Amino acid sequence: MDIPAIELIHLTRDFSIGLRNYKLRALQQVDLIIPSGQIFGLLGPNGSGKSTTIKIILGLIPPSDGQCQVFGKPAGSRESRARIGYLPENPVFYRFLSGRELVRFFASISGMSGDTLNTATESALDTVGMTEHADRRVRTYSKGMLQRIGLAQALVHDPDIIVLDEPMSGLDPVGTSEFISILHDLCARGKTILLASHLLARVEEVCDNIAILNKGQLVQSGTVESIVEDNDISNLWVRGLTSPKEIALRQFLKDADLELLECKTGRRSLDDVFLDALHENKKVPPS
Repeated sequence: MDIPAIELIHLTRDFSIGLRNYKLRALQQVDLIIPSGQIFGLLGPNGSGKSTTIKIILGLIPPSDGQCQVFGKPAGSRESRARIGYLPENPVFYRFLSGRELVRFFASISGMSGDTLNTATESALDTVGMTEHADRRVRTYSKGMLQRIGLAQALVHDPDIIVLDEPMSGLDPVGTSEFISILHDLCARGKTILLASHLLARVEEVCDNIAILNKGQLVQSGTVESIVEDNDISNLWVRGLTSPKEIALRQFLKDADLELLECKTGRRSLDDVFLDALHENKKVPPS
């Protein structure tokens, strides 16, 4: 059995706030498996626990209870850190450096040197399509270029897992489409991508599996297809028919000599699933 890229086991995280050390529970007994080689979407409103989950996976903070494992190793261990690349939501780079210098810098602090460093830098720049602009100063980059160079620094040490926090926020449609294409290419190369985003339509388009967090609890998870599938709805694709009637539709089609092109299980939008999941979660008191 393949070892999951990331596994959360009864993951709980509390924060102490105020002078009386009041405990704020950011995550409550979260169990989640993120398979390797997939694009996995982590969804939730502000304050749902997404950022806390990401910080625990990266090893920036420990869990209060439970476990987080990266390919079977504890999150935060040297082995797990070496296998993760990270692009934060609002990265802050040295703006006086060129794109190539920036990526070389991150390669060097990953322990690379010499020819290995040079090869890794050029490969990362090529992967994100920034070779042509690599000698420009970072301060001259557009939003899309900054996201690409940020992805390059996350890739330069050839990690197995790439964690992206709102990577498409602020990108125009062309930039978003190009970024999604890069993600698909990385997934085809065997990378595991954990994508946290509020752009639900894009998540639905790009992700294989998703998990929805709300108030620190996991409220829904699974493949995108299984979550948005709605067995109470059927979509019929027919040629020459615009009538909304569904009763005796097949007989109507036969009598009218119309061709039935497709009949498949209906779907809800991921936006609807997301909002419904949050609404149901409000009805369940925390355990």
